[in-house]
Amino acid sequence: MPTAWSPSSSNRVVHANNLDVLPHLPDGAFTLIYLDPPFNTGRKQNRQSTTSVRAPAQAASVALGASAAGTITGFKGQRYERIKGDLLGYDDQFEDYWAFLEPRLIEAWRLLADDGTLYLHLDYREAHYAKVLLDALFGRDCFLNELIWAYDYGAKSKNRWPTKHDTILVYVKNPARYYFDSTTVDREPYMAPGLVTPEKVAKGKLPTDVWWHTIVSPTGKEKTGYPTQKPVGILRRMIQASSREGDWVLDFFAGSGTTGAVAAALGRRFVLVDQNPESIQVMRSRFALLPEVEFLPELEQARSPLPDFASDGAEARLGA
Repeated sequence: MPTAWSPSSSNRVVHANNLDVLPHLPDGAFTLIYLDPPFNTGRKQNRQSTTSVRAPAQAASVALGASAAGTITGFKGQRYERIKGDLLGYDDQFEDYWAFLEPRLIEAWRLLADDGTLYLHLDYREAHYAKVLLDALFGRDCFLNELIWAYDYGAKSKNRWPTKHDTILVYVKNPARYYFDSTTVDREPYMAPGLVTPEKVAKGKLPTDVWWHTIVSPTGKEKTGYPTQKPVGILRRMIQASSREGDWVLDFFAGSGTTGAVAAALGRRFVLVDQNPESIQVMRSRFALLPEVEFLPELEQARSPLPDFASDGAEARLGA
C-alpha cells in the first residue's frame, strides 16, 4: 500500500481493487472479516458451462484438476468426465464466480488472527457452493454457523416460495481459540412472550441463527443512498459477538461503509476497501465526523478493474 499499514495505523478506507490491496496487509492482523461480495446475478455475458457424465473406468486416467475434457473423481470414488457444454448466457460479468471469489477467500484466511472469524454474506444461489469451498479452505471443523437473515420486503413471487433471506456463513481461523461473546450482543424480544417469565420478557433473548431484521428503509435515517446498503443492526451482532474493543475489522467489499460505521461506534478499528467511486463518496460523507479516518486514493498498481457487475452498485448486490 502507498502508506504501509500496521495495527497502530488510523482507520483506513482504500479506493482500489481489493486483490491489489490485500497482499500488502500483514498476516493475522484482523479479528473479524465481513465480506458481502457481488452476488452472482449481474449483467449479460456468454459463459462456458461444463457438464459431468459418468465415465468408463478405463477412461479415468487424467488426474484431478486437469483440462476440462479430462476426468475427475467425484463422491464415493465415482469417476466423471467433464464435457464442455454449450455457450450459455449468464447474468454475471465474469466467466467464473469462484475464480473471482476464491483468491479473495484465501487472502481472508491469511489475514485473520488466530482467534478471528470470517462472516461471508451470500444469497441462495451461491451459499451451498461456498460452504463446500470454505470447508476445503478453512477445514470443516472451522465452520461455526450458517446464519439466515430473513426479511419481508419487496415483490413476492406467485409461482414459487418468495426468496426473502440471505445466508451468512461463519468460519473461524482456529476452532480452539476463536473469540465469541454472546453476552455483548443486543437482545431481542421473545416471539411468544406469554411462554416465559416477565423477567425474561423484560431482558429479551439472545438471537439464534435466524435473524429477522428489516432491510434499510428507503425513507429511514439510516439510509445513505447506496443501493445495497446493509442494516446497522445486522453488522452490530457480528461485531459485538466476534471482536473486542480495540480489535481490527476488515471489509474489502465495503459498499456504503456500514461495517466501518458500526466498528467505530463499538470502539473497534477498521480497514475498508472498495473500487466503486460511488462507494468512496458515500463513505467520505458518512465518516466526515469520525476522527482519524484516512482515505487513500486508488493505488498506482491497482488499475485492474473488478468485473463491471461487481463495481456497479446500482445493479449488483455488492457491499455493506
